[in-house]
Amino acid sequence: MAMPRYTVWGVTGVPEIGAGDDLVALIAAAIEASVAEDPDAAIRDGDILVITSKIVSKAEGMQVPVADREKAIAQDTVRIVAERVHPGGVTKIVETRHGLIMAAAGIDTSNVPDGLALRLPEDPDRSARALCAGLRERFGVALGIIVTDTLGRPWRVGQTDVAIGAAGIVVTDDLRGGVDANGRPLNVTITVLADELAGAADLVKGKASGIPVAVVRGLGRLVTDIAAPGARSLVRSVDDDMFRFGSAEAYRLGYEAAQAELRDQPAPQPKAKRVKQD
Repeated sequence: MAMPRYTVWGVTGVPEIGAGDDLVALIAAAIEASVAEDPDAAIRDGDILVITSKIVSKAEGMQVPVADREKAIAQDTVRIVAERVHPGGVTKIVETRHGLIMAAAGIDTSNVPDGLALRLPEDPDRSARALCAGLRERFGVALGIIVTDTLGRPWRVGQTDVAIGAAGIVVTDDLRGGVDANGRPLNVTITVLADELAGAADLVKGKASGIPVAVVRGLGRLVTDIAAPGARSLVRSVDDDMFRFGSAEAYRLGYEAAQAELRDQPAPQPKAKRVKQD
């Protein structure tokens, strides 16, 4: 039995990205330059490129003045899930128009020129499909694309990268209906492959290294048609979301339900007075 393995490396040499830049050309040029130092870095069939959403947003012109950050957060927010006041202001956890639950609608100022904040790509799956098509044509191979961003987790400390856009890859491995290594049935297991690859790639990209692109090799079985479901398919439906409501929403809904119940109750009748007889 062959030993299962895959490799991940960062692509150096991607320049600072500005609005309107040809991301396909710039990523391809950086990869081709790296081949001079390491011939194994040449893109092959089945490779998966993991790309931070920041350079996608920059190329798509999603920069806003930092003074307009709160306005941009409001524009990209579908609903506020939770908020907490702290000495530095108010942290808002919101649902974005992409269906993501994240702080400040994913708009931040890290790795962005001074005076600017950066919104997420307008449609990360669409961006991934465009990159996938362009890079497949450039290199003449079947490759997959994952566009990533950083999220916190409700029950875990810190943050990790996850897939917010994907094209040309299988994003999940649905094991329901199968059995585990001991023959026991698997009833709920769905492995989110795209998120696992996003986290693995961030180990070589990092947050402060200036490496926004990584290549994953050895998982060609996941590469598929560009039209396959993207990362939007990973958003849990309302019916399946057991934790949909934040504390403020839950309090408001409970209060409204209690008020409605009180309104539906019949008004109390005055008690008849007893007349004392001598």
